[in-house]
Amino acid sequence: MSAVEETPLLSARGVSVTFDTADGPANVTRRVSFDVAPGQTIALVGESGSGKTVTAMTVLHLLPEDAHRAGAMAYQGEDLFHAPPERIRELRGGEIGMIFQEPMTALNPVYTVGRQISDAIRAHRPVSRADAHREAIKLLADVGIPEPERRVRSYPHQLSGGQRQRAMIAMAICNDPVLLIADEPTTALDVTVQAEILALLRRLQQERGMGIVLITHDMGVVAEMADRVVVMRQGDVVESAGVFELFAAPQHPYTQALLAAVPRVRDSDSLADTEPAEARIRTDTPALEVEGLNVRYPGSLLKRGFQAVTDVSFTIPRGSVLALVGESGSGKSTIGKAVVGLLPPESGEIRIAGRSATAGSAAERRALRSAYAMVFQDPASSLNPRLTIGESIGEPFVVHRPQMRRAERDQRVEALLDQVELPPAWHTRYPHELSGGQRQRVGIARALALDPSLLIADEPTSALDVSVQAAVLELFSNLQQELQFSCLFISHDLAVVDLLAAEVAVLQAGRIVEIGPTESVLRHPREEYTRRLIEAAPVPEPMLQRERAAARLRIAR
Repeated sequence: MSAVEETPLLSARGVSVTFDTADGPANVTRRVSFDVAPGQTIALVGESGSGKTVTAMTVLHLLPEDAHRAGAMAYQGEDLFHAPPERIRELRGGEIGMIFQEPMTALNPVYTVGRQISDAIRAHRPVSRADAHREAIKLLADVGIPEPERRVRSYPHQLSGGQRQRAMIAMAICNDPVLLIADEPTTALDVTVQAEILALLRRLQQERGMGIVLITHDMGVVAEMADRVVVMRQGDVVESAGVFELFAAPQHPYTQALLAAVPRVRDSDSLADTEPAEARIRTDTPALEVEGLNVRYPGSLLKRGFQAVTDVSFTIPRGSVLALVGESGSGKSTIGKAVVGLLPPESGEIRIAGRSATAGSAAERRALRSAYAMVFQDPASSLNPRLTIGESIGEPFVVHRPQMRRAERDQRVEALLDQVELPPAWHTRYPHELSGGQRQRVGIARALALDPSLLIADEPTSALDVSVQAAVLELFSNLQQELQFSCLFISHDLAVVDLLAAEVAVLQAGRIVEIGPTESVLRHPREEYTRRLIEAAPVPEPMLQRERAAARLRIAR
């Protein structure tokens, strides 16, 4: 083997990053080292704030101005830390592609996705705008976006979260990169789309010998994709090993705890001594009744618009949790928004605690709003950055109980913070001063402020790393059992659904195709679509996950 062949695509040696703060320098990463060979995938894993993304951002000089680097980073033997800006611009989006974690903020909202992909192509290759446009359509088709000829003219806000992530991947691979940095590339995707994206990345890797730096909190994705795993904690590398070795015998206590926190869909044997889900369901007036719900998004000019939900009916008994699962675009979030009044139904009936949420006067519907609340997927965008977390939690009292005295409201806010296991003294902090998991706890506290009988939780843990997710799920489960609120739980994570829900409704293209007790649906599905969802769900076992991925590939062929 020649010396050139032995040179890694990417080599990090003792990389440390320090940020300037009001309190002095803050060390974010310390002496991080790893190599990425052609065709190899290195996974960086660890809790939020462990330094994974900061390490990746050093490769393409994407750190803020107050960041200081030390150590060495080389691409095919070329020093990146001392490369001139024009060379970094040449590499960025060319030989080195980047998939960002949040496509809604990474994509420009004023340009169509086709324009943005075309511009990325033309920035590195001398092609006409027409040729770049045709190539953008092909790329959107390659990443599985339906109707690419139409979607190429869509703006980011007109795409679903999964479609935006696919568009971001299309942009990252548009110039045939040799090295791909993928920062949480499947976080916003449902299990079937995730499986397709992972298969796409594997195919591209095999065809092009592409190296991948994968940043993820999904250990099932790590099990399927990674050749080697680098575990980070508070800026330090605590363990580095081959993926099979690490999953079979993790050495560091932190790695052991990280793997132990991963939720798993239980098999029938593990349920032998558990109480059947049906036994927990109470039989008095249901918390939520949805009958014949139809929701249509309005069209433009003479177009009728898009039928998002068709003839959906289900009931949630008091004190029970029903989960909505399905692919992106199946109508899960649309149903949740219709229940809380954020989307008007075209037809159908919604009753909360026996009272209609779709009929009656505006005053009657407003009065009903204190009976339900919503926990949103992204607390960073659902919390007002100008309000302290105490003010955010107290806002429902201001709106629905204006007669409540300030002292009483503050006392209730502190009690809610304590209930979600946050220090009551934190009521003066702002959302940006909290981690993602802490912000989600604030979102749960705000939702529980008025003691609602019904909670709608839309992917409340999908953006959290596994250990934080485990803590939030345990908190949520304990609060649900203690307070006995009912919940419509929207999720693409079947292991989380198995942990929390008594019943599951499976949605496909806006219709319920299967509904029943969680154990029956997840372990004995009747519908082929449900079976495909379950088989696509990643498992944190490298050998099993790769066998399942290979089986899906054979079926697809």
